[in-house]
Amino acid sequence: MEKQGLLPLICGALALLSISLVNAENPYRFYTWTVTYGTISPLGVPQQVILINGQFPGPKLEVVTNDNIILNLINKLDEPFLLTWNGIKQRKNSWQDGVLGTNCAIPPNSNYTYSFQTKDQIGSFAYFPSTQFHKAAGGFGALNVYQRPRIPIPYPVQDGDFTLLVGDWYKTSHKSLQESLDAGRSLPLPDGVLINGQTHSTFTGNQGKTYMFRISNVGLSTSLNFRIQGHKMKLVEVEGSHTLQNLYDSLDVHVGQSLSVLVTLDQAPKDYYIVASTRFSRTVLTATAVLHYSNSNSPVSGPLPAGPTIEVDWSVKQARTFRWNLTANAARPNPQGSFHYGKIIPTKTIVLATSAPLINGKQRYAINRVSYVNSDTPLKLADYFNIPGVFSVDSLQSLPSDGPAFIATSVLPTALHDFVEIVFQNNEHTMQSFHLDGYDFWVVGYGYGQWSQASRNSYNLVDALTRHTAQVYPNSWTAILVSLDNQGMWNLRSAIWERQYLGQQFYLRVWTQTQSLANEYNIPSNAMLCGKAMGRHL
Repeated sequence: MEKQGLLPLICGALALLSISLVNAENPYRFYTWTVTYGTISPLGVPQQVILINGQFPGPKLEVVTNDNIILNLINKLDEPFLLTWNGIKQRKNSWQDGVLGTNCAIPPNSNYTYSFQTKDQIGSFAYFPSTQFHKAAGGFGALNVYQRPRIPIPYPVQDGDFTLLVGDWYKTSHKSLQESLDAGRSLPLPDGVLINGQTHSTFTGNQGKTYMFRISNVGLSTSLNFRIQGHKMKLVEVEGSHTLQNLYDSLDVHVGQSLSVLVTLDQAPKDYYIVASTRFSRTVLTATAVLHYSNSNSPVSGPLPAGPTIEVDWSVKQARTFRWNLTANAARPNPQGSFHYGKIIPTKTIVLATSAPLINGKQRYAINRVSYVNSDTPLKLADYFNIPGVFSVDSLQSLPSDGPAFIATSVLPTALHDFVEIVFQNNEHTMQSFHLDGYDFWVVGYGYGQWSQASRNSYNLVDALTRHTAQVYPNSWTAILVSLDNQGMWNLRSAIWERQYLGQQFYLRVWTQTQSLANEYNIPSNAMLCGKAMGRHL
């Protein structure tokens, strides 16, 4: 009996030892989050919002490069729900991307456990709901990925971190906003701007110390300008890229984008305004917070520091100053500049022209005339189980064409290891912003009017930074280069949430016939099945 009782103890000890050895290299971090409704008054009017573990915004995820995240998400809403991890590449793992093209939404009173790794990434990111119009009710939060101790960073270690989730906000409930969109009506201008879910908040630091401000635009539709009264901001990181460390008085942060700046508290000991205000909008909306010196006895005073309002040229010129730090490493020891992207000839050029058509008398948004609609079967599951009739690989063309807009569940097929040039052509008078899941990409050019092959002469092929979300200015184009080295089904979408909801998105199928765990992980054992995939065997 003693020997029989000893064997489980030995096996248990070996299991613990193996786990500890794994954790010593790439730790596992476990979370349980519960999603509920709650009533708060972000703009002074009580309204229903989405809470995570009772918090608005949701809990801050603070992890380290290569950490393994095991997150059990419990949905207590009255609607199916998903979270997506904006900017996390999900290497070989689009199964965990948390969008309707890859995952079944979590039904009410059910749960799903995400399992993903922050593989070879650092930087400031965010998460938010991808289902319905839930993002307008909250459910968003910060996701900060810190460097491993043995990997140096190209600036002195900061004395502290402040995370600022800035974004526009509506007093109207998310369900009413969604009903308006479903009826074919565009949304009005937002009612205000929030910083960390509030109109007033305070950040306290010590005089003479340097702090990192991690800023993410988690709003629905509006570019924002960020500034701190009397203080310069040193840009050091943009969505995982270490940048040339230029100083700025104010910075534009477009919808879906994130960046990190260092700010030294080198002024007289008092309180200073922090300001986030809307850009390119008829009415300028502003939110303020306070930078409080710990030895201050003086409240904020004076006028708010002025920022740009509608000036497009100003923003374009600033965007062109965001450059890659070629000698700095990112999450890995090798320098960023060791990958000479500008010397690679693209295997394909894709030009994506946006439009805002009426289809069946209702407002829709389209890319190359195709307005996307979600299927009740995630495209990734349909692809895996070879289920026909779920998506179309022929509807979306890689170049614009003339003709009426139409609705389809569009997928653009590409090959693993393609090196692709993508041009976002904005023929409208509004500011736009586009995001690609599963990747970052080099933003090599901004230009006015129509893109042409001659536009390549203006590309930055030396030190363009990589990021996951790129702005596209009115009646202008933005060009990116992306190395398709991450197999899967990846959402390319407008970060302007009304546009995304009404069709301005599609999926890139990055594929190779050679099936290998070196290219893509197997379907998770806990994958939810829905639609035409219901009843299939994993």
